[in-house]
Amino acid sequence: MEIIKNTYMKTFGLMALISLAIAAVCGLASCSDDLDVQQSYPFTVEVMPFTDKIVKGQTVELRFEIVPEGNYTNTLYTIRYFQYDGEGSLKLVDGPVLVNNDRVLLESKTFRLNYTAKSDQQHRFLVVVEDNFNSTPWEQTFEFNGNDSGDDDDGKTTGIISPVNPGSITPIAR
Repeated sequence: MEIIKNTYMKTFGLMALISLAIAAVCGLASCSDDLDVQQSYPFTVEVMPFTDKIVKGQTVELRFEIVPEGNYTNTLYTIRYFQYDGEGSLKLVDGPVLVNNDRVLLESKTFRLNYTAKSDQQHRFLVVVEDNFNSTPWEQTFEFNGNDSGDDDDGKTTGIISPVNPGSITPIAR
């Protein structure tokens, strides 16, 4: 009887050991240290309508909202601009005056820019918004007519309130 009991215990112990080994191998094979967390999400920037006429010394406010397709809390956005027609200054409201082609960190996904004309000619500049993951940047050209050619019958100037690129604005590919 003692021999049967020892054989039974040895067999049970061996089966338990084999089961533990199989469970450990299966557990290690199915685990991965690679956590799939998406950090970079495509985004668009919505621009509120604005006037397209400006005269020397006048300031136009541009309102923006960054709309990402997903949310990652460590995403940072920067803005830069390049002026290629006219003379003026672009300033973040409650922030610094932007320097041509220098990146500035945006504190919020909603922000406002003030463009002040320093000449009477046509003004054109490109605004670029980028995230810290080097995904596709958002770009839009803004144009302001410095000539006051929009007189109506009363001799009053009527401002046109519409975006340069009406409709949905999406990032362009590099």
